Amino acid sequence: MTITKRVTFIAKEGCEEKMKELLSAMVVPSKAEVGVLFYEIFQYENNPRKFMAVETWENEAALDGHKASAHYKVYKSSYEPYCEDKYSDELEVLG
Repeated sequence: MTITKRVTFIAKEGCEEKMKELLSAMVVPSKAEVGVLFYEIFQYENNPRKFMAVETWENEAALDGHKASAHYKVYKSSYEPYCEDKYSDELEVLG
């Protein structure tokens, strides 16, 4: 069963560029992972402090592999000083 998540990040005032840099660095290596079906990060045009990652994984094992990757560990240990808020939602594909 596939897993689709939306992760929203709100950068601290003045930290938009650093947040963009950290999140952008995740895209290429994440797209190269086994089990990834979709992985994109967006920055809101009407609110540059707000970012959204949308990712779909083949299964829980693929998502666990992502969370164990070196690039995920770098992001996880680096984003908090620049992030005011972060929350995620699991999404169900309809149809």
